[in-house]
Amino acid sequence: VQLQASGGGLVQAGGSLRLSCAASGRTFSSYIRGWFRQTPGKEREFVAAISWSGGSTYYTDSVKGRLTISRDNAAKNTVYLQMNNLKPEDTAVYYCAAKTASGSVYYTELHDYWGQGTLVTVSS
Repeated sequence: VQLQASGGGLVQAGGSLRLSCAASGRTFSSYIRGWFRQTPGKEREFVAAISWSGGSTYYTDSVKGRLTISRDNAAKNTVYLQMNNLKPEDTAVYYCAAKTASGSVYYTELHDYWGQGTLVTVSS
């Protein structure tokens, strides 16, 4: 069972990136999928989540209107995070995660599976 995150990189402020998280080893189509991020010395924080159907999405306030989460249950159960108008404060290692439908999407401890992380660096 594996979640593989990719798409990170270095971008200037105002630029865009798209992160991808592909799943393998089991079917994640019924799982809630999410993205978290972490900077050195800080706890991992919630960024965005999407329901199993894609009909419901959730965002932390600081990224609303700039980041968009989506999923493709047919294509290796892949989840995407389109990141537009990036800011230096978005710099972090981004982790994808998956959880069953029960419980809040906002807490790391309620997620069952994690990807390895991909670094996003936004220069000013």
